[in-house]
Amino acid sequence: MSHVIACIDGSAAADSICDHAAWAARRLDAPLMLLHVLDEARYPSEPNLSGNIGLGTREALLKELADLDARRNRLALEEGKALLEAARERLPAAGQPSPVLRQRHGKLLDAVRELDDDTRLLVIGKQGTDHPGHDQIGDNVEKLIRGVDRSVLLAVGPFREPTGLMLAYDNSPSMRDGVRLIASSPLLRGLPCHLVQVNGSDGDREGAAWAAEHLENSGHPVTVAALKGEVEASLHQYQEERNLDLVVMGAYGHSRIREFLIGSTTDRLIRHARVPHLILR
Repeated sequence: MSHVIACIDGSAAADSICDHAAWAARRLDAPLMLLHVLDEARYPSEPNLSGNIGLGTREALLKELADLDARRNRLALEEGKALLEAARERLPAAGQPSPVLRQRHGKLLDAVRELDDDTRLLVIGKQGTDHPGHDQIGDNVEKLIRGVDRSVLLAVGPFREPTGLMLAYDNSPSMRDGVRLIASSPLLRGLPCHLVQVNGSDGDREGAAWAAEHLENSGHPVTVAALKGEVEASLHQYQEERNLDLVVMGAYGHSRIREFLIGSTTDRLIRHARVPHLILR
């Protein structure tokens, strides 16, 4: 059975990731998996001391350095296990007992890809351990959003259950598929939806009318908005003025939405996010 997978580390976002993942697992009636990946770049499984050529024949010192690295790696693995156990203990209060715990050693993207067939939704945090600031994003965020074949829920700030969402709509084929996904999935069922376009053409507006009808038929109260201006700023302003809890967008499009989802604007959009973002696949 496909899982909701929460990627946790030692950052301050871990509790928020767990709470968002528990909410999603309840809505989807799906099992929950907690995943911790020990970064191969920081904690190599095979320490490489070949660059220490200046050590000459001092093999004892080389061995001591290797032993130190091995001990450091063991401690990091134990810390990861402790993080998983702490997350497990937190979850019953959030209504999601008995999650599956997984620990991997390598690259996060590779570990997530290995679990692709067992993944229904991936939950990650906006900040990692190396990027604690509010307007900073973790190194793996864009890699995961662009590199996985499953929808990604980006946890931002303390969890609060969504009461309404903003859908950034561009009338691309992938976004039309996204509308069908929203309509058929229990994750967002019944939530009021603000369907927002920025600088849309006549064809885009016709597509928005189709999307609104499709979502209304599936039980979503829909408000359609057509905006003009810079994409990122317009979307953020609309979301903030209406106090919407969740931003939903497609991973790929064909208009200016494509630019902020793929290019450098991706970083800016997520960097200034104040609410969770759901990226559809």
